[in-house]
Amino acid sequence: MESKEFAKEWIDAWNAHDLERIISHYADDVVFKSPVIQKLLNDPAGEIVGKSKLRDYFSVGLKNYPNLKFELVNCLEGVGNILLYYKNPLGGHTAESLEFNDEGKVKSVVASYGQ
Repeated sequence: MESKEFAKEWIDAWNAHDLERIISHYADDVVFKSPVIQKLLNDPAGEIVGKSKLRDYFSVGLKNYPNLKFELVNCLEGVGNILLYYKNPLGGHTAESLEFNDEGKVKSVVASYGQ
């Protein structure tokens, strides 16, 4: 899947609040780092390892933000990774760097937030 196609599908899955469709993009051994993990889960490390735990985290996020909607601003392509830059529901911006495995699944994510 090309990066812009992936970005559209990823945003559409989130905006549909379809947890299984969202989680289908990730590898079983995914590593996800985000300051929101620190806040939402009260976890100072801010890191989740594994698709099962990531599903649980996303489920909490979807429940806490029932009107969640992302608006893609840009998709930047790297070598084996993409950077999704989007507007988040709190009025700020988010950038997520997603690295892919050989099967085309996301194996690592680093999320950053700003105004």
